[in-house]
Amino acid sequence: MADNIARVFADAIATDPNRPLLTWYDDATGERTELSGATLANWVAKTANLLTDELALGPGGTAAVLLPPHWQTAAVLLGCWAAGLTVAEQPGDVDVLFAAADRVAEADAWSADERYALALHPFALPLREVPAGFADYVTEVRVHGDHFGAYPPGGPAHTALIERARARAAELGISPADRVLIDVDRHPDPLDWLLAPLTANATVVLCAHPDPTLLPTRQSTEHTTHTLP
Repeated sequence: MADNIARVFADAIATDPNRPLLTWYDDATGERTELSGATLANWVAKTANLLTDELALGPGGTAAVLLPPHWQTAAVLLGCWAAGLTVAEQPGDVDVLFAAADRVAEADAWSADERYALALHPFALPLREVPAGFADYVTEVRVHGDHFGAYPPGGPAHTALIERARARAAELGISPADRVLIDVDRHPDPLDWLLAPLTANATVVLCAHPDPTLLPTRQSTEHTTHTLP
């Protein structure tokens, strides 16, 4: 079994990197963003290179991710795992912290030497005003390389998370080659909206603030095969 979660991601997109892997909707803003496996892989690689080349982090390092479900959150999480980091679940000491601009106050519960804020803009634009003590993730990550092939061992924490994700995919009825429609307001845990589909080699259509009147059409236009309850 792979012991780096991002290696699972790389293996999942290897056969067809250009297929739509993650499609993001926010019905509160009208946003729709579609990422192929290759495009998401570029963001993951840039994030991993930021962590390893600029911050000198790797296996044994820890990260805090104070971000809601979002396609940029997927890039941050997978980038952290690609570098071999463990994503902490409880406040404490970590090496690096990523926070949505509207959640930077929560960072006070964590101790982190390096802090990045995200605007989560539909077009991945940088923050208009960067919070004190933070760097802008989008600005910083763009200068890094589009490829990352090291995938150092993630260790027992990664292996355990992969096992949990595979078990969760079975619980949720996600099958290989499924295209899964997910209400992320009901399923905010990355185990549900990111890792379970990924380990099942499924693609996802993620919906924030979903408008129930739009869902039947969306299921048709996006050719979804499964909807999480």
